[in-house]
Amino acid sequence: MNRRVSIILFTAFIIAAACSYFVYRVVGNRMASAPARSTRIVVANKDISLGSVLHDGDLGTVDLTGDLPKGAITNAKDALGRGVISNLYQGEPILESRLAAPGAGGGLAATIRPGMRACAIKVDDVVGVAGFVTPGMRVDVLISGNPPGEVNPSDGPRVKTILQNIEVLSAGTDIQKDSEGKPKQVQVVNLLVTPEQAENLSLASSQTHVQLVLRNPLDTQVADTAGSAVGNLYSGKSGEPLPKPKPVPTGPRPAKAAPAATPRVLLIEVFNGSKQSEAKFASNEDKK
Repeated sequence: MNRRVSIILFTAFIIAAACSYFVYRVVGNRMASAPARSTRIVVANKDISLGSVLHDGDLGTVDLTGDLPKGAITNAKDALGRGVISNLYQGEPILESRLAAPGAGGGLAATIRPGMRACAIKVDDVVGVAGFVTPGMRVDVLISGNPPGEVNPSDGPRVKTILQNIEVLSAGTDIQKDSEGKPKQVQVVNLLVTPEQAENLSLASSQTHVQLVLRNPLDTQVADTAGSAVGNLYSGKSGEPLPKPKPVPTGPRPAKAAPAATPRVLLIEVFNGSKQSEAKFASNEDKK
C-alpha cells in the first residue's frame, strides 16, 4: 500500500475516534443531568390490620421512580374511609385491590367478595379443629347422621362431604390470623360460600352434626367421595360406595295364621279291687 494512502487512512481513523468520544461525552452529560421521572403515591404509615378503616394518620406519601404498580393510589382522599381487606405493612403502597369498595365500611362485611356470602357455623373445640381454624385457611365441611326416610338402617349413621375448599373468613370474634399459630377456643366460624352453598350449610348445621376438616391452601382439587357408614368400618369396606337403602314396604301386613288348637284329653282312673288303671277319652267339644 502507498505510504501516502496509509497516512490518510490513519488520520481519518484518529478523527473518527475523537468525534465519537466527543459525541459520547455530550450525550452522556445530558442524560445524567435530566431529572428522573417520579410520581407521588400513597403508602401506609404503619402496619394496618385486616378489617380496619383508613384514617388520616394511617396514610403517607412517597415519591416513586419508574412505572407505578397497577392500581396504586396517588390521592389520599381516594383511600380515606375505606376498609382494608388484606393486611398492610408500613411503607407499602396502597393498592385498589387491597381496599374494599367505597362506602362498604370495614370489619368482616368488607372482606366479602361480590356474589359471595358469609355463613356462620357454631362449633366447639373439636369441630373447630382444636382451635387451628384461622382466617384465610381452607376447609372441607362434613356432615354425619341418619338420612331421612330410612327405618332402622342396617349400616348405622353415615358421613358425607358436602363442601370442599371453602375459605375461612373469621374464627370467633377475631378476623385476624394468629401470628404465633397457637390454638384458641372458637365458638363461631364464618365461611365464604355462594348463596346456594349457604342454604345447604345452614340446613346441615341445624339438622346434622357438622365437622370441619383442614386442607392445604395450595391443594384446590375437589375429591369425588362417596361417603361412608358405620357398617362399612366394621365390614372392612370403608371408602366403597354406600349401598342404596332398601325400600320400606307399604300396605297392610299379611295376617298371621292362627296356631292349631291342641286337642283336650280326659284322663279317668279306674279302681278294680286292688288294681288301678287309667283310661283316656277325647272331650265332646273336640269331637264336634
